[in-house]
Parts: sequence; C-alpha cells; structure tokens
Amino acid sequence: MWGLAEHLAGLQLDELRVANWQRSNEGVKPSKQSKRPTPITRPGTKAKRPDKNSPERVARRHAAKRRAAERRTAIARGEIT
Repeated sequence: MWGLAEHLAGLQLDELRVANWQRSNEGVKPSKQSKRPTPITRPGTKAKRPDKNSPERVARRHAAKRRAAERRTAIARGEIT
C-alpha cells in the first residue's frame, strides 16, 4: 500500500497531467479536443470487475438458459400464449 507521500506524489502527477492537457487544448473547439487524462491507478482503489466465468455466474447463466428453453417448449406446446 502507498503511504501519504506516495498518494501526494500521485496527486501532483494527476494535477500536472490535467494542467498540461488544459494548455494543449486551449483555443481548440471542444469537439476537436483530446480526451482528459485519467488519474493514475492507486493501490487498493482499482474497481474490481466480476469474473465472467466464476462458478456462481456460470450456474446462473445455465439456469437462465434452462428456464428459457423450458419457456420456449411451453410456448410451442401452447401452454403459454
């Protein structure tokens, strides 16, 4: 993990990048401006994306597919209109 000094250095870097971005886009139409710089990633703050192939998600996906197949079968038999 980062300490206070590392977080402050990261903040300085982010602010410097934004200041340079602002100066480089001065007088440029908004539609032609470059994208705003993203902050540097700090330890422990990165949003974790759920694993698409975790056992729980795979089980829910299979259950949903099974329910959809059962529904299509019921519709074909005329049980559901």
